[in-house]
Amino acid sequence: MTVSDTVAEIVSQETLRSRIEELGAQLAADYVGKVPVLVGILNGSIPFLADLARSCPIELEVDFLGLTRFGEGGRVDIAFDCASDLTDRHVVLVEDIVDTGLTLSSLRGMIEIRRPASLETVTLIDKSARRLVDVPLEYRGFEVGDEFLIGYGMDWENSYRNLPSLWSVMDFGAFVSDPGCLGRAALAGRQ
Repeated sequence: MTVSDTVAEIVSQETLRSRIEELGAQLAADYVGKVPVLVGILNGSIPFLADLARSCPIELEVDFLGLTRFGEGGRVDIAFDCASDLTDRHVVLVEDIVDTGLTLSSLRGMIEIRRPASLETVTLIDKSARRLVDVPLEYRGFEVGDEFLIGYGMDWENSYRNLPSLWSVMDFGAFVSDPGCLGRAALAGRQ
């Protein structure tokens, strides 16, 4: 684990890989004889979805969905829709992180209207302590507290999604003053 006063690596690349392989095996066992559609929610889910799909030794399809939020109430709408028809399909929503549950609840409602055969969710990170709306999470990678996470798809102003591990911001003020500290900490020892 790499730590500085500002950021700390909380889930290593090796730990991520191991847990995602477990999730892939679990999905494969649960969907034997079916062809699920893994629907990645853009943009944060991309690394997780790619590794999850490779870890799932059954026939499956991959698609994507992009969401937008509007106004004070945070109304969720679809900005980029799936290419696949989800009617009568086994749909697995792939999220990078679920916290309040508000976005996932809206998304599930939008997908349920399409009458899938089944609808389940897999999330890499579950921030259940922040939950405002009870939403089903059939598969979860890690449960964490309220820390701000970056890396492995999660970003800071669209940067650092490419880090192969997950990092927690320990001192948000210091991080905002010097966001490059994460790059320096993450790359220490890798060069």
